[in-house]
Amino acid sequence: MDSEKVCQSCGMPMSDESLYGKDADGTPNELYCSYCYTDGSFAQDVDMDGMIDICISYMSSENSEMDESTARQMMQEAFPKLERWRS
Repeated sequence: MDSEKVCQSCGMPMSDESLYGKDADGTPNELYCSYCYTDGSFAQDVDMDGMIDICISYMSSENSEMDESTARQMMQEAFPKLERWRS
């Protein structure tokens, strides 16, 4: 069984193709979500810490029992493993 696809920029689960970003030619890009990647380029010109700052409020609002500190710690552990942020 395939593991769930997640955006390789922000870590958001991408459960179906409607959440995929788009390449410059309009084809779906399975690596990145539509919030991070549009028309063949990244929507935010940020480094990994900047992306974490953007994602904190979304993650803590989607998980009512998670505070921002816990969300930040989780992302600081997970993001370096995502394609966009690998060294």
